[in-house]
Amino acid sequence: MYEDSWYSYVPDVQPKRGPSQNTSHRRKESLLQQPNGTAEVSNNAEPLDDLYEVESDSNSPPDPTIARRAKSYSSFYDIVQAQLSEDGSKNGRKKRRKDYGWDALDVVQPEASSRLDDESLLGPLNDELLEARQQEYLLYHDQLAMTERHLETLIEDTNSALTVLASLSESFRSVEDQTTSFQSQCDDLLSEQKRLQALADEVGTDLHYYTYLDNVSRRLNAPGASRLVDGDPFGEILDDLDSCIVFMMKNPTYRDAESYLARYQSLMTKALHLLEVGFAARLEKASSEISAKIAASQSESARHALAYGRFEELITASYSLIPNIQKVVLSAYDQFGNAKEGPVFDIYSNTVKSLFQAYLAVRDRDLRPLIQQELDAFRTEVKSTSAETASRNFVKQCFERSYSEASLFTRIFAIDPQYSTDPNSLYTVLKSYHRSLVNAINVVPLATNLQAVLQPSDLQTICSVVGWAMNEYLLLEYDEEQTGFAAHCRELTARLLTEHLWVFTDAAFEAEIAKSISRPPVNPDTLTIGPVTSGVASSNAYPPVKRALELLVLFDQSMPKERCQRSSPVVFKIVTESVAALRRAEARIKASKNGTDPDLFMIKNLLILKNELVSLEIGDVRNQAPGMQHFGQIWETLSPQNLMGILSSFSSYIPGSSLWSRATSTSPARIPSTNARGNSNLEQQDASEQLDELLRQSIYSFTQRWGTFVNDAQTGRLGAKSLAKVEKELDDILQRAFSNQPEVMMKLKEAIQLNAQAQNDAKLDKKGSKITRV
Repeated sequence: MYEDSWYSYVPDVQPKRGPSQNTSHRRKESLLQQPNGTAEVSNNAEPLDDLYEVESDSNSPPDPTIARRAKSYSSFYDIVQAQLSEDGSKNGRKKRRKDYGWDALDVVQPEASSRLDDESLLGPLNDELLEARQQEYLLYHDQLAMTERHLETLIEDTNSALTVLASLSESFRSVEDQTTSFQSQCDDLLSEQKRLQALADEVGTDLHYYTYLDNVSRRLNAPGASRLVDGDPFGEILDDLDSCIVFMMKNPTYRDAESYLARYQSLMTKALHLLEVGFAARLEKASSEISAKIAASQSESARHALAYGRFEELITASYSLIPNIQKVVLSAYDQFGNAKEGPVFDIYSNTVKSLFQAYLAVRDRDLRPLIQQELDAFRTEVKSTSAETASRNFVKQCFERSYSEASLFTRIFAIDPQYSTDPNSLYTVLKSYHRSLVNAINVVPLATNLQAVLQPSDLQTICSVVGWAMNEYLLLEYDEEQTGFAAHCRELTARLLTEHLWVFTDAAFEAEIAKSISRPPVNPDTLTIGPVTSGVASSNAYPPVKRALELLVLFDQSMPKERCQRSSPVVFKIVTESVAALRRAEARIKASKNGTDPDLFMIKNLLILKNELVSLEIGDVRNQAPGMQHFGQIWETLSPQNLMGILSSFSSYIPGSSLWSRATSTSPARIPSTNARGNSNLEQQDASEQLDELLRQSIYSFTQRWGTFVNDAQTGRLGAKSLAKVEKELDDILQRAFSNQPEVMMKLKEAIQLNAQAQNDAKLDKKGSKITRV
């Protein structure tokens, strides 16, 4: 294993005395390791010095050191020597208990026996060194062996557990296979149990609707049943009776369902009758306390406090009477008075009507003295001041009282009826109760008193009152906050105007139209065209036309725009009657030949009337200056561009219609036909059609006649007037009629020149055709 020279080599070591490592615990490392190579062996054997240990001053163990591991046995000697030198340097600082030094082995042996001696000496040492070096690895080996044994034990236990689990799984699978049929049978039994339980519950529920009859009968027929209406159980009774009635109506095939239904309905009627009696008694009690005080009081604030504050306090001073009444009302109607159709609607609605009727009767009776005082004050104010001022104050007073009544009604019955046309709605029901008290629905007393006062008044007063009510309450500003009182007044105004005052105002307008436009006889003094005064175009208009303009403005100021359109019967009647008056005046002018140009007379008045319609748009014209400021717009839509084949058409004021479209191609001077009564077919058109038709005919007739005069003067026809004279006469009549409207004069002159040129061209064409035939 090792070279022989290594074993025969003995180093020359001098005896040392110094500290060495403690050898009490482990064998001292050998110093006999030789470096590789050839060593000289001394032939002279020297005896070894005695080995001795230097006792350490302390019993502490030596400092641990880690020796550098030898790469091979050949380098072992160098490592041992280096370690010894390190130990010697440490002994200077700390002495060990014992330290042994080895003197140099100076043994001279024969060369033949040196190798044998080395082997015999180093053999045990090598084993010890190897064992000491491998001590740490042997410990690791033992630990790994023990761990291996533990892991093998765990593997064996796991395998045995898996075997047990597999056997259990097989057992469970076999048990499951065996219990499947049993489980299905159990599921069937559970389903059957649930079905029977649901059936039992249903039978018990249905049976409850039958068994409740005896209980409710005893309670409603008891001697003190009238006291039930002031308690909470009364509401439960109504709910239960309602449910029983609905159940019997839904299940008519059940045993004795019809009989039970009739008995439940009878009990419901009886319960509601008890409620009516209790509410009537409460009303009478409150009325007996406040009615005498209201009649005796002279203070407005005291009467108001009694009529509303004290009355509400007395009515609501109960436990559950008012809540039960509200429950019944809301069972028949919703919060806004719409009917809730249902099986018991008729029963509830009849009771609600009786409750409301009793309430309104008591309120009307208690407040009648107060209302009569206010009505007397209103009539006195009409005589002392004016009908308009008195009417405004009376409307304000009635609106305030109506708002107070509506608030009280809502607090008692928890319902606020809104306008509705449904015959089953609460609004329709309450509207049929005509009382003297003005409330949120009944405005008939207010309208009746106003009409009685305004009937003898003039039309201006009526329009002032109606226009004030519209502008004050009906039309709201964008930045105005709508309070509850403002909303209530707006609803009352809408009902007052739409149902009463607008119809009354229309009748007043129709009477005024018949009085000032239709019936007055034609006065010969008015059949002339006077000069324009103060620059106002309508100053020289025909008097019925002037009155028509005033009525149009008055109607526009007192009505909203929706009622001032051309479909309004009042506007239609004003225009048609004005046109009829102008036609009668035109016929009288032609018959009397008083020197007035009938066509110019018609043009003047028709243009004024049409200009007013364009100005108003049947709208607000209070900020517009008087005059013919819209004539340019009218002429653009009525411009004769193709007269006699050159003038084409006039567009009427109504977009889409044409003035000349029916008279350009065949008969430009078409005259309206008359029926058996002598009335023109224009009366069967709308107002603008009638006005446009007559305006077209008048313009065409006027321009054609004066175009003939101009053409004769230009061609020098025998007996014709000179062109200068004709132009002067034309300027005079146009200046008299349209002195402040030069645009009208210019347009008419232009149309006359076009007509004259057309007549001249027609004559030349006719003459040329005769020459061609010759």
